[in-house]
Amino acid sequence: MANTAPKATSAFPGGKVPIDTVPHLYGGLQTSAPLHIVVVGAGLGGLSAVHTLAQAGHRVTLLEAAPALGDVGAGIQVSPNASRLLIRWGLETALRSVAVAPEAIQFIRYSTGERVGYTRWGDSMEKEYGAPYAHIHRADYHAMLLQLALSAPGVTFRLNAMVVDVQPDPEAEGGVSVTLAGGEVISADMIVGADGVKSRLQAVVTGKESSPEPTGDAAYRAIIPADVMLADPDLKGFVEEPNMTGWMAPGRHLMAYCIRAKKEFNLVLLHPDDGSVESWTAEGSADKMRADFADFEPRAKKLLSFVDSTLNWRLMARQPLERWLHPKGRLVLLGDSCHPMLPYRAQGAAMAVEDAAVLGALLVRLQNIYQLPALLKAYESLRYARCTETQNSSRLNQHIFHLPDGPEQEARDASMRAAMELESIYPAPPRAATGDAGQTKGNQNQWADRAKSQIQFGYDGNAVANQWWEQHKSEVLAIKGERRLSLL
Repeated sequence: MANTAPKATSAFPGGKVPIDTVPHLYGGLQTSAPLHIVVVGAGLGGLSAVHTLAQAGHRVTLLEAAPALGDVGAGIQVSPNASRLLIRWGLETALRSVAVAPEAIQFIRYSTGERVGYTRWGDSMEKEYGAPYAHIHRADYHAMLLQLALSAPGVTFRLNAMVVDVQPDPEAEGGVSVTLAGGEVISADMIVGADGVKSRLQAVVTGKESSPEPTGDAAYRAIIPADVMLADPDLKGFVEEPNMTGWMAPGRHLMAYCIRAKKEFNLVLLHPDDGSVESWTAEGSADKMRADFADFEPRAKKLLSFVDSTLNWRLMARQPLERWLHPKGRLVLLGDSCHPMLPYRAQGAAMAVEDAAVLGALLVRLQNIYQLPALLKAYESLRYARCTETQNSSRLNQHIFHLPDGPEQEARDASMRAAMELESIYPAPPRAATGDAGQTKGNQNQWADRAKSQIQFGYDGNAVANQWWEQHKSEVLAIKGERRLSLL
C-alpha cells in the first residue's frame, strides 16, 4: 500500500464505505502468470480497473497526477449495466445507502411545463435487467471505487505522480515503463491509460497528437437542498416522486434528479459553450445561468432561484479512435481516454466500468505473457463497437433535446407522446421481455426504445468476456512464445 492514501468527501459515515462480503470475483480463479500493471489515472475507470486486475491476481500500481482527491462533480447516473458490476464487486450495501432509484424518466416542454415524454422505471428496472438504476453523487461513486481499490491485494497507490513519458515497447532498453515528472522511471509488464479526455497516453497508442474537440455545449452544475423544495407546493413533487426530469429547449436542456437518499437535488443545465473551460471545478455565474434559462416555465425558474453557486464545465469529446491498443501489445486505453462522450445518454462512467470488467475477466485467463497481446486485442474488439455506438447515441440526444421550435420539434414531441401512451398499456411491472419493443423502436425518447434499452442495460461485461474465452481459449492457450499480434 502506498504511503499517501487519498480521501474523498462523501456521504458515507466517517468516510468509510461499507464493502459487502462476496465470493471472489472470478470464482477463485487467478492468473498463473501475474503481471505488474501500471494504471494511469484514478478516475472511476482507473479505480475499477485496479479492482478487477488485482482480483485477477496481478500486481497493480495506480498513478494519479493530482496531489489530492476531493469532492468533485455533482450527480451521476448508475444504470443497470454498471450497477450489476458494483453489486458483484461487493458494493450493494454502499450503493443502496446513498442512491435514489428514479421512478421514471420524463421530458418536459421548456416554456409550458407540459409533459411530452414518460418512461416508467422504478422496480421494473431491477426486474427486467437484474440490477437497479441509481442516481448518486459522483463523490460517493468515487469513494466506493476508491475504497474497493485500496482494499485490493497487491495495490500501490501514488498521488502527485504525473506521467510525462511512456515506453510501450518490451524490446526497448529497459522494457515497458513510464517516467514521472520528477524523473523517476517505473517499469511494468503492461500499462493501462485511464487518464481521461485529455489523455497523454492516447497519443502514444495512436501515434498521433490530437486534442479533444469542443462539442459546442457546456454544462452548469448545481445542487440544492431537497428540504427547500419540500416546503414549496410547486416543487415538492420532484422529491416525493423522484423522477429524472428533462426540460427540452432550443439549443439547451435542463436535467434534474434527486441524489443522496433524496436529501439533495441535482441540476445539470446544458447550454451553448460561451468560453467555459473543461474542468469539474470551474466556477460559473449563477446569475448568468438564470439569465440563460429565463424563458423556462415557472417551476424550472423557481428551482434555479435556489442556486447560490454553480460550476460551468465545457463538454469535450473525441471522434472514435483508430485503435485503443498499441501495436506492441503492452499499452491499452480505457474509459474517457479512448471513448469520451457527451453526458446525454448518461453512459460515460458506465462504459468505463464495463471496460474494467471486460479487461479483468480476460486477463485472469493469462497463462504466459506471450498471450497478453491477443487478450488485449480481444478487449479492444469486444468494447470498441459498443462504446462507439453509445457515443453516437449521446450525440443523437444532443440533436433531439436541442431542436428549435418548429416542425421537427413537434414531430419529436409526437414521437415521445406515442411512447408515453404505451405506458397505460403496461401499467405495472414486469412488462413482457419484448412487450412493446416493435412499437417503440426508434423513438425520440431513447429510453423508451425497449430494444435499445435491452442492449444498453442488459449488458454484462463479465459474461461477454467469458463467452469470448469459451469460443477462443484453444487459440489463446496455443500461444507459447513470441508471435505477432493475434487477429482473434
